[in-house]
Amino acid sequence: MPAHALLAACAALPFLAASVAAQPERRENTTLRQLPPPRPDALAPRGTAEQALPKPTSPPAGDAAAPDLRAVTEPDGRSCLALLQAIPGNDVAPGDERLTQGDPTCRVSEPVVLKALSFPASGGARIVAFEPPVTLACAMAQAVAAWLAGSVQPLAQGYFRKDLTALRVGGGHECRRRNRASTGPVSEHATGKALDIFAFAAGAGGDAMQVSVEKPAGLTESRFLTAIRQSACGAFRTALGPGADAAHANHLHVDIEERRSPASRFCQ
Repeated sequence: MPAHALLAACAALPFLAASVAAQPERRENTTLRQLPPPRPDALAPRGTAEQALPKPTSPPAGDAAAPDLRAVTEPDGRSCLALLQAIPGNDVAPGDERLTQGDPTCRVSEPVVLKALSFPASGGARIVAFEPPVTLACAMAQAVAAWLAGSVQPLAQGYFRKDLTALRVGGGHECRRRNRASTGPVSEHATGKALDIFAFAAGAGGDAMQVSVEKPAGLTESRFLTAIRQSACGAFRTALGPGADAAHANHLHVDIEERRSPASRFCQ
């Protein structure tokens, strides 16, 4: 080979080596990019991860059951009626015992006649009269007492700066079908678990006032009734008033009849 050719070949050797060395690297990188992510060495079998989750120690707050509204009996054995009568100022009498017998669809558990309820208020205890007196299941009377003390009285003070003095009421116990229809389900009034309220009275003497459920006078009374209905939805299983349907256009119906579950509510 001529000397000048040999020199040219030797000069090209470094470039050839670099080119050959670079080609495998490009192929290797191309191959790696096409491979899927590696599978973990120890995958949990299907369903294992879910089974391994710790059990909650308590139900979520949103699913918590509503308080039991049935009659409460103290450890010393006092009845629902005895508990109500033990509160000074309450005027609650035993109901007709015949209501606990007869047709099961219209049977009342521990009937009581509710004339007045007492609860703490500014300046001492306050008496709320039921006009006229109404017959209810004792568990319903307890629910009404708790609602008046915990919601209605504070709302009356907040909106009007007056203490609640009376409830103008209608149906308590009444053996009939819902909405007085000739067919359909039996009303909650049949078991004494419902109450119809037509007006709330507050204040006394020249300061007295009455808020009609059907026709509130002005914006303040309307807002008061809206708050009352919202509170009733928490205190009872059902709360129906004007706007719900024609049968409840002039009063607020509340009852403690359990629906689909203890937490279920029906409010309109």
